[in-house]
Amino acid sequence: MQFQQLLYFVAVAETRHFTHAAERVHVSQPSLSQQIRTLEKELGADLFSRARGNIALTDAGEALLPLARRILADADTARHEVQELVQLRRGRVRLGATPSLCTGLLPDVLRAFHQLHPGVQLLIEESGSHDLVRELARGALDLALIVLPLPPASPALTTVELLREDLVVVSSAAAKAPGGPVRIADLRDEPLVMFRHGYDLRELTVGACRAEGFEPSFTVEGGEMDAVLGFVRAGLGVAVVPRMVADRAGRDLRTTALAPPGLRRTIALAHRSDVAPPRAARELQRVLLASRGAVL
Repeated sequence: MQFQQLLYFVAVAETRHFTHAAERVHVSQPSLSQQIRTLEKELGADLFSRARGNIALTDAGEALLPLARRILADADTARHEVQELVQLRRGRVRLGATPSLCTGLLPDVLRAFHQLHPGVQLLIEESGSHDLVRELARGALDLALIVLPLPPASPALTTVELLREDLVVVSSAAAKAPGGPVRIADLRDEPLVMFRHGYDLRELTVGACRAEGFEPSFTVEGGEMDAVLGFVRAGLGVAVVPRMVADRAGRDLRTTALAPPGLRRTIALAHRSDVAPPRAARELQRVLLASRGAVL
C-alpha cells in the first residue's frame, strides 16, 4: 500500500468521480484508475461500486476511508514539522477551542504567542468539546482546549488541566437586579437564552436544572456565544456563562454569582497520545500552560 494510492482513494471517495478526483490530485484519469485497481488487488477487496457509472464506497471502502484520512493528515503534520526552522520563524498550529474560550482566554494568549513567533500561522477551529475530540482523533487538530470530563468512548488523548472556572448568570443591566446570588432553583421562573446543541455550557446548565427537578424555559435558543450575549443585552432573558466571558462582556450586562455550591467547569489542553504535537504546537502549549496563573 503506497501513500499516493491512499491519496487517490480519498480523492475518489470524496468526489465520487474518477475524472474529478484525477483533476484534484493533478494526475491523468487512467493513471489514477490504475493505482486504485492496484490498491484493491493488494487489499483483496473492491473499494468502490461502479454500477452504471455511479461511484459508491463498498463496505471495505467505508472501513478504509477514516484510516486513510488519518494517515494523510499525519503525513501533512510531519511535513510541516520538518519544514519548521529551528528558531520557529515559520510553522503552523491547528488549535481547537470552545467558543467561550475563544472569547475569554485565547485573545491574550494568542497575542503573547504571536509576539514571540510572528511567523507561525495560527489556525483556530471553534466548536464544542465533542466535535473537537473527534477532530483531534482524525488528525485535523494539533491541540484543543476542551471541557472535562471527556465524552464516553473518546480516543486516546493526553490532557493537562489548564483551569477551573466558575459559571455566573448574566442579565441585562436595564433589568431588575437580583437580590443576591442566584440559586439554580431560581432559574425555574427565569426565561433563559440558551446556546445551540453541542455547547458544553448548554449541557451543564440544563443538567443542573434537571438535578433540581425542573426543565428550563427558553425564550431563545440555538445561538453562539456572541449572539447569546446580544440577546441577553436586549432583555430577552438571562444566560449562564463562564466568568471569564462575563468579565469581558461590558457594562451593559450585569453579572451575578451562583449561590453555593454553584457550577464550575474544568478546562484541559488535549492532544493525541500516539502522536507528538509539532514543535510550533508544543511552543503554544507552553504559552498556554504558563497562562494558568493569570487566569485562575
